[in-house]
Amino acid sequence: MSTVNSQQRVLSGMRPTGQLHLGHLHGVLNNWVQLQHEYECFFFVADWHALTTHYGEPTIFEQHTIDMVIDWLAVGVNPGSAALFVQSKVPEHAELHLLLSMTTPLGWLERVPSYKDQQEKLQEKELGTYGFLGYPLLQAADILIYRAGFVPVGEDQVAHVELTREVARRFNHIYGREPGFEENALAAIKKMGKKAAKLYSQLRTSFQEQGDQEALEKAKALVSEQQNISLGDRERLYGYLEGGGKMILAEPQSLLTPSSKMPGLDGQKMSKSYNNTISLREPLEEVEKKISTMPTDPARVRLTDPGDPEKCPVWQLHQTYSDEKTKDWVVEGCKSAGIGCLECKKPVINAVVSELEPIQKEAEQYVKDPDMVRSIIAEGNETARDRAKETLAEVRTAMGLTSW
Repeated sequence: MSTVNSQQRVLSGMRPTGQLHLGHLHGVLNNWVQLQHEYECFFFVADWHALTTHYGEPTIFEQHTIDMVIDWLAVGVNPGSAALFVQSKVPEHAELHLLLSMTTPLGWLERVPSYKDQQEKLQEKELGTYGFLGYPLLQAADILIYRAGFVPVGEDQVAHVELTREVARRFNHIYGREPGFEENALAAIKKMGKKAAKLYSQLRTSFQEQGDQEALEKAKALVSEQQNISLGDRERLYGYLEGGGKMILAEPQSLLTPSSKMPGLDGQKMSKSYNNTISLREPLEEVEKKISTMPTDPARVRLTDPGDPEKCPVWQLHQTYSDEKTKDWVVEGCKSAGIGCLECKKPVINAVVSELEPIQKEAEQYVKDPDMVRSIIAEGNETARDRAKETLAEVRTAMGLTSW
């Protein structure tokens, strides 16, 4: 698989925390369902990443992995459209992590914003470990092993993708300067045929002399269409476009996802650590009970007291689940004390139940047949490993670690 073609590939992962909640649905999973129809997608269970903060807890991973993948499947992530796999079942991630650690400066890892943030938040766990320091580089290896063109992230994760780009750039600079690179690139241009070679050269000139980004994208597309050149020649042509050496590892782009506006039951961000979640497979009667007992504007002590929706956690749920007509009804009714808080909660309860009902029905078939889930994961592991082996073989060759 060439670097150019793989730019339409997306990689994303989640730590195995067990059953997922509405925050995951609106923050990540709905986006995955959309992306699987637009890109070649690889979605993985990040169990090695979980070990950086949950080491010493060996009993959690297997069941949490199964539970999490069931939720993925239940919301519409399709194993026919995306590879669903477990990170630790693709050991190439670990080998690339090791190889990249030879060229990645220590200071790059220490400056990742989440490094000190997480240490402060999780003070009950000893996080001054080699594994925790290196987890951003493991993330980089996760992405680079598939030559993913895009990584869907929230704003707080953009720094990780930027680190990945720097790691790839440094590796390509060190190992992409093959002897006779320019001569090999010129020979590869001739193999494209006269018409394509002439267009490639014109587009390259436009980019290098005028900074024409559109010309660069057209040239990349032209290279990706060529049927009669080798993988090595594709990568030479790709690197030659930008004036560098052979492109071994592709630099990914951040695919910014809309931030989830899903509040928890107390108005804070929905999170297990705050104990304010509604899980995707929570019994529907429990969902109704949780929303019914949510706190509201403290100014509304009696039914006749007017309130302010902006001070009420339930209003935040209306922002996600209610149409404009319902929201207008809430604002008017709350401020005039025309409706009670329980009445205000009813449309949210109905909307959440309507959303979860089909998800829970879909999940039930997988809960009853965990072997089907294991089979889906095993197939995804195989697909992912095939792709990962391709990249690792080229990395090993570039570094001089050829097979004997």
